[in-house]
Amino acid sequence: MLSAAKHLDRPFAALRACPERSEWGDKKEPEERYWNALPFCHKLLFIKEEHTMDHTLQVLANLAVAVFVISSMLSMGLSLTMQQILEPLRNGRLVILALVLNFLVVPALAYGLAKTILANQQSLGTGMILLGTAAGAPFLPKLTQVAKGNLAFAVGLMVLLMVVTIIYLPLVLPLLLTGVTVNPLQIATTLVVLMLIPLAIGLFMKARYESAAAGLQPVMAQASNYSIILVLVLMLVLNFSNVISIIGTGGILALVIFIVVSFVLGYFVGGIGSDSGIKRVAGLGTAQRNVSAALVIGTQNFSSDPNVTVMLIVGALFMLVILMVAGGEMGRRSQGKAAEQTPAGAS
Repeated sequence: MLSAAKHLDRPFAALRACPERSEWGDKKEPEERYWNALPFCHKLLFIKEEHTMDHTLQVLANLAVAVFVISSMLSMGLSLTMQQILEPLRNGRLVILALVLNFLVVPALAYGLAKTILANQQSLGTGMILLGTAAGAPFLPKLTQVAKGNLAFAVGLMVLLMVVTIIYLPLVLPLLLTGVTVNPLQIATTLVVLMLIPLAIGLFMKARYESAAAGLQPVMAQASNYSIILVLVLMLVLNFSNVISIIGTGGILALVIFIVVSFVLGYFVGGIGSDSGIKRVAGLGTAQRNVSAALVIGTQNFSSDPNVTVMLIVGALFMLVILMVAGGEMGRRSQGKAAEQTPAGAS
């Protein structure tokens, strides 16, 4: 066995070294002959290697997400003041519209999609409802930066939606999904540790040690930029098979409709009467859901049904990609308008 294992990087050499190889006919393909000839103990080496690689990539993806969220929150805190964050939230109409859209309209949209397009895919429909009811995503500030939106409003809206989500989910989800239980403490712990504490540290440093904050902020911004690229790449690599698995189920169609309609509602309804910077945040904040909170509930209640988690993960991937592209396009248009106005203003 040791002799065969030593040559596993050279498949047919491994066959010659294996004392337990079987006979085969000439009609079989070489790869099939090789695999069938290996004893079970040797096949395990391949399986273990594949699982180890997947596990390593998953750990790296989790680490990249944590680095992204923490560095983003620190960067926001180091560049803003509490007054700047709270100022947009003093607009009562803006806050009410955001709450109505995120906790009434969007959950109703998700429920409707689950009962129509995904009526024959109960697991995927459950995932859709979980996405629709969880708001306050940590990706919102980064999407806002890409879209050249109002960053202070994005941070304030994210915190507001996150806090309401912690209270909202235990009350509403049991009404929509029979037998679901929600542990608000578990959701709150994750969000507080990864989001609120780094944000509070950044705000404190900005208020007390402004020069140090000014020097650290670009470093955190760079860490956030690099880690979001790594997150995107790893999510695509790790979840490509998941995306393939729901093709033909209606899951992708439902997700695209959900993201586009939520964004349009947020932009044109949630941001009504506001400037374009606020509208961009309202659209992105309505469409980008709090996947981490949804995953906590999904793993608590549907651990025996992997398709629920698949829907959440594929949803996270589609939201991030679609909204990052949309944000980039809005950001380019905003820069173009600013460039056109600069010469006129200068003259």
